[in-house]
Amino acid sequence: MTGQDWTGRILELEVGPVAHGGHCVSRVDGRVVFVRHALPGELVRAEVTEDKGGSFCRADAVEVLRAAPERVDPPCPLAVPGQCGGCDWQHATPEFQRELKGRVVVEQLQRLAGLDWPVEVEELPGGALGWRSRVRLVAGPDGRAGLRAHRSHRVVALEKCPIAAPGALDRALSRRWQPGTEIEVTSDGDGHVHARELATVRGKRRARQLAGGEAVQHAAGRDWRLQAHGFWQVHPAAADMFASVVREWARASPGELAWDLYAGVGLFASVLAAQVGVTGHVVAVESGQRAVSDGERNLADLPQVSWRAGRTEHVLRSLSGQPVVVVLDPPRSGAGREVVQAVAAASPERVVYVACDPAALARDVATFGESGYRLDRLRAFDAFPMTHHVECVALLVR
Repeated sequence: MTGQDWTGRILELEVGPVAHGGHCVSRVDGRVVFVRHALPGELVRAEVTEDKGGSFCRADAVEVLRAAPERVDPPCPLAVPGQCGGCDWQHATPEFQRELKGRVVVEQLQRLAGLDWPVEVEELPGGALGWRSRVRLVAGPDGRAGLRAHRSHRVVALEKCPIAAPGALDRALSRRWQPGTEIEVTSDGDGHVHARELATVRGKRRARQLAGGEAVQHAAGRDWRLQAHGFWQVHPAAADMFASVVREWARASPGELAWDLYAGVGLFASVLAAQVGVTGHVVAVESGQRAVSDGERNLADLPQVSWRAGRTEHVLRSLSGQPVVVVLDPPRSGAGREVVQAVAAASPERVVYVACDPAALARDVATFGESGYRLDRLRAFDAFPMTHHVECVALLVR
């Protein structure tokens, strides 16, 4: 049976547990079926949307025969099979979305790190809609801006987006664009909308600012000015929440050394600098040159912070001293074995790890375990409601 292509086939499925990636797991004739638009315990008819002939295929639940009690009508009419791929869980209550995300974190820690760790995903202020402060749209063949369908290049044109910050997309969605143009929209901490278009002209990627350019954000007791489309937490409440957790767990003292790796514009470096004081030292490491420039400008009043521009794995080879605490906020792929081992070799008392992917976190926690560190605390946050993404902050101690 595994040699057959099931694409287009309709399967009647008992939906099993949630899996990482915004789908649930079912099994048919010895094959795994990853089912979107379903919830654990449901009975559905699902259409196979992708089958490469291996041990698994992908499907969308197109008819619910027995619904879970947590199922609701999606607030967006495009959050259905075959339409927009921007959201994963609009068909579940926000409370159940958080429960599903917690199950995913638990499963990843068990499978990849060998840890049995209870996880409760915490809600951030503001509710499940209107939170997304940064969106990248793309213009379809008709010039209308939208988002791509799940695992597809096909553009689904939008009239509005319920999870986007109110009013942020109005101008981008009200006009026509050159097909293939990408439009980045950012709503900053003062509610100002910044937009730029990204287009390929004669084989070269060109960016043109359409509105704004320098965003203002507010977190960790400071006002931040930075390139509007550079890295900043997408949820308006996330940066301040994560900074407060880092402040609580870092516990650096005056005169001590701390490292902030993947520092962005220095959000966590500012927290560490307040703890170590002018007699201490914070080394902020960041590969993006614009982020480093913004960070140096925003933290110019903190002489105890010094910046190193470059890839973290490269810069770590030249860092000296024994930091009391290391904060990491790596990209979705995680820090990786080389960085984790280098951090462990520096022998900090504590490591605070901010993670946007539970699988990457679990892999790195396992590597820290091999290097003499154990997971001491973990908090998880629903920083991306309606999607499968979840943000975790972990404390590892030597």
